[in-house]
Amino acid sequence: MNLTLKRLLGAAAAVATGATALLGTGAGTADARAERAHCDRAERPIWSEGPSRNVTGFHCDIPDQEHRWYKVDIDTLVQPHQKADYVDAGVDGTRTLHDRTIRCLGYTTDKNKVNWFGCMPR
Repeated sequence: MNLTLKRLLGAAAAVATGATALLGTGAGTADARAERAHCDRAERPIWSEGPSRNVTGFHCDIPDQEHRWYKVDIDTLVQPHQKADYVDAGVDGTRTLHDRTIRCLGYTTDKNKVNWFGCMPR
């Protein structure tokens, strides 16, 4: 893997970890402020280091209030296992899970999807 890409990925992981640490990751703290959301389907890539902290959801119901953490109930979670740590390498295989809940820090919305970020690995 390109050294610059490794450094960028490392820096992104450090920022995500630091933000999580600053906001408090204790189960009681995060769960007390978590608001529930629901997605019919979602995709979460699996890299060599583990699951991505970003999840793309489709047909999601999102609460109106802004909260620090969101619990996202997902009916069908698709996890493509990446061959390498970059997008163009392709997929080694895919696993589909049903009725999963993940915790995420926030989201952005696109036309037909919700991009959840800061999702805790499971």
